[in-house]
Amino acid sequence: MYAFSLFSWPTGLFILFLLAHVSCYKELSDSFLRAVPAPNSDFDIDHGSLLAPILIPRVPGTEGQSKVQQHFVNFFQSELPKWNIEWQNSSSTTPATGAVELPFANLILKREPPWVKEGQSNLLTLVAHYDSKYTPKGFIGATDSAAPCAMLMHVARSIDKYITQMHDEMSELNEGGTVEMDMGVQILFLDGEEAFRSWTDTDSLYGSRSLAEQWAGSPNPPSAKFYKYRNPLNQISLFFLLDLLGSANPMVPSYFLETHWAYQKLSKIEERMRNLDLLESRPQKPFLPDSNSTVFSSGISDDHLPFMARGVPILHTIPSPFPGVWHSLDDDGEHLDLPTTRDWAMIVTAFALEWLDMMEVWYEPEGTGPL
Repeated sequence: MYAFSLFSWPTGLFILFLLAHVSCYKELSDSFLRAVPAPNSDFDIDHGSLLAPILIPRVPGTEGQSKVQQHFVNFFQSELPKWNIEWQNSSSTTPATGAVELPFANLILKREPPWVKEGQSNLLTLVAHYDSKYTPKGFIGATDSAAPCAMLMHVARSIDKYITQMHDEMSELNEGGTVEMDMGVQILFLDGEEAFRSWTDTDSLYGSRSLAEQWAGSPNPPSAKFYKYRNPLNQISLFFLLDLLGSANPMVPSYFLETHWAYQKLSKIEERMRNLDLLESRPQKPFLPDSNSTVFSSGISDDHLPFMARGVPILHTIPSPFPGVWHSLDDDGEHLDLPTTRDWAMIVTAFALEWLDMMEVWYEPEGTGPL
């Protein structure tokens, strides 16, 4: 990611959909928030099952990146077998490699209702890039973006049992395919976000540019069921991008008017979880302080841009200012603030559960009273 020229949002796109979603959005109860799991030892920087294997240099086309790719695949195949795994591959020359083309591989992990056909579900899309910078040599990129990738793995594992429960209950009631919005979730681990020399429109965002272009030109099969999404981009209900997360005292503004309501929901989750004493960190200010403030224009270039240019609604969760370790060798595991890192994982997990309407399958413990 890079902070420079402003990028304007196509006004009005998706507002009607978002307003419709707001009207049926049901907050998690306090008891459900208390049940959101923390990553705990999974985020240990030396031995944690989720985070530690990502804390290595992951430059595109290198052995380190191949190891991280295999780490992702092994996790989903062994722990989350109901998720669909798909690769979207491309190649490109770079200013650092001359005429030699480097491979770029985006990993797409998707969980949809079992009754939907291709192109029928709308998808909460959780995103982080997994490549690391070409220079300086040995750069790890713990906040940029090893920790966000581990957070999304934790989210997937935490929400999976509730997704299964919802699908099972709807199937038993013969409700599968009878509602107008069949919701699913997908996680994108994007490749080639970093520039190889200096940030330009062509030396950056290699993976996201390729994926957005391919999806824009890939029409979905015709469907007689309810909503018809023209292509995979139209299926994205929210492109929720995590980047540069894991340093203490982050300040994440609300960047886009069209998704300010979603930012407010995320901010309220943080506030409620802090009031319930569920979070470890003690920041000087909330991570998400702009719930009632003026929406800022984003001057940050990141993986959302190729998608936003095609009308996809964006929730960009990136601190401003950037962490002090940004693009330096200090952006490693030792410089992560682990309470902050674990708290982000819990906040994003709770947001995903709310978005997917999981209060429908939550049973309040006895004695908690009515909602």
